Amino acid sequence: MANTATRLITLIMLLQRQPNQTAAQLAQTLDVSVRTVQRYMTMLDEMGIPIYAERGPYGGYALVRGYKMPPLVFTPEEAVAVYLGTSFLEQVWGRLYQEAARGALAKLDNVLPDEQRREVAWASQTLLAIGMHQADPSRVAPHLEKLWEAAHERRRVRLLYRGRNQPEPLSRDVDPYVLVHGWGRQYCLGYCHLRRDIRSFRLDRILQLDLLEQTFEIPADFDLEAYVAEEPYFQRRIQVRLYFAPEAALQALDNQSQWDTVEEQPDGSIIVTLAIPDVEAAAGIVMSYGYLAEVVEPEELRVLVRERAAALAARHASTGQP
Repeated sequence: MANTATRLITLIMLLQRQPNQTAAQLAQTLDVSVRTVQRYMTMLDEMGIPIYAERGPYGGYALVRGYKMPPLVFTPEEAVAVYLGTSFLEQVWGRLYQEAARGALAKLDNVLPDEQRREVAWASQTLLAIGMHQADPSRVAPHLEKLWEAAHERRRVRLLYRGRNQPEPLSRDVDPYVLVHGWGRQYCLGYCHLRRDIRSFRLDRILQLDLLEQTFEIPADFDLEAYVAEEPYFQRRIQVRLYFAPEAALQALDNQSQWDTVEEQPDGSIIVTLAIPDVEAAAGIVMSYGYLAEVVEPEELRVLVRERAAALAARHASTGQP
């Protein structure tokens, strides 16, 4: 939420970037009244910020020529955003940016005033993000570091890669375009010379990775955002509806963050919806609720859950040791 200090700093930056803005223009940008902008100008003048006003059709407020804001002027909220964002970078990409992240935090600690330092300390103890990875990120660290180097230097790599439900790994030469973090896992997105198309490779499925001497260029017409928007790996493309009977309704209500919508029925039952990348992942969620959840749709998910349930029952039919 914006406070007076935040708006004052924003106001200085607006005038530094584009001088001679009128009070009405600044008021619209800051979402305040013209009178409030005029009051801010008085406050800045009292703080010693060299602002002057020019009259006329092309006039407005401006900073004295040559004035620049001091470096690293953060509001308390901005300091928290930088601090937590840097910590988040280390969580997502592991030791790839671990040293840089910790170095940046150390420098930030040295320059923050007491007010910002207190806000950062409060946020660090109050706002916690966990479970960013489904698996230990250190297990893919060697591959991640090599891929980062290859992407940075535009060098081709050779992967020994075992795809999903693929018993034997295949050797693939790949031009690594970008590294992606999605659904708690890390991926490399690039051109596969075996398939002659762009493919996604999950890092924890790479058995061996070697940097090659060949270099590559990313095609000028490659649109990363458009590709990710259409790539099944990164889409929540299966729409699921589940039914919880009245006696199981609390199970659905106790996990509302898992659902996209929650519909309470007159008889006390609950119907929930969620979007998920694929039917396999959806089956895992359904079966985690045991007999409490029933699949309403899609039909392919109902079939898969029946098959999994039958296989599970058969596996536990005997009492002997495996």
